[in-house]
Order: sequence, then structure tokens, then C-alpha cells
Amino acid sequence: MTAQGSAIQRITSGAALWAAPLFVVAALLVVLAGPVWARMRVDKLWLVTAAGQETPIDVEMAVDPKEKELGLMFRTELADTRGMLFPYGAPQEVTMWMHNTYIPLDMVFIRADGTVHRIERAAEPLSDRIISSEGPVSAVLEMAGGATERIGLKPGDRVRHPLFGTP
Repeated sequence: MTAQGSAIQRITSGAALWAAPLFVVAALLVVLAGPVWARMRVDKLWLVTAAGQETPIDVEMAVDPKEKELGLMFRTELADTRGMLFPYGAPQEVTMWMHNTYIPLDMVFIRADGTVHRIERAAEPLSDRIISSEGPVSAVLEMAGGATERIGLKPGDRVRHPLFGTP
């Protein structure tokens, strides 16, 4: 073995000695912190159809930019009685996508007064296609694909939640 080869071996061995504990500490921090969605606030909202049927939904609130960016990515299941609400404040055109989202989702685009503006039903998993609100909205509710149809929710129906001034 040459002197140069011996020096490289010593450097590599030394790096391995401190890299392994550093990796363990980093992995432990990730496990202890948990996924972003494990720390999201959960609220109750009600979907109110034109026929007067009210369906309660437990929603995770994606409020900060990191929560909104992650959304429902990497989830493998979602019950019809659960969802994620993305509040945007002042009415605006909102776009979503299904990047790294493994399950089909219904996207309910909601106006500031709680009226359902439009619904994108069963958005294709893992698609980078841009899905637009097609008008100004102040929030988006994501639910399991097909849930809005099973509930009977349609554009013009209502969403009750403090975000829309309705408790």
C-alpha cells in the first residue's frame, strides 16, 4: 500500500467514526419530532348540502407554509370523515397539485362566505397537473376521493366553520 493510500484509509476510517453517531442523532430527532401532520391542529367543520344534510368532518388545519406544502402527501389512507383545510385569507385564485400524494383526493374550493365554489373530484394520485380553483376562494378542503359524492356535496352547498364566520 502506498503512503497516499494509507492516508486516505485513515481519513475515511476517521470520518466513519464520527458519521455513524451523527446519523443516529439526526434519525432520533426526526423520529421524536414526528411528521408535520402529527402536530397540526384538528378542527371540526360541517358540510351542509342543499337538502339540509349536515356532515361533520375532522380537519387538520394546514395553516403555515410548511404544512400547506406537505398537505396530504405520503398518506396511504383517509377516512370520509377526515380531511385537511387550507385557509388562504383574502379571496384569491388557488392552485393545487397531487405531487407525492398516493391516494385520490376530492378538492373542495370554498368562497369566503363558506359557499362551495367548485369540486375537483378524485384528483389523480402522483400527478403534477395543476388544479385551479377557477375563481377567487379563501380555502380548500381536501378529502378522500369520492367522499364528496358519497356525502352528496355539490357547488353551491355550504361549509360551516369559524373560518367562514359560521361556528
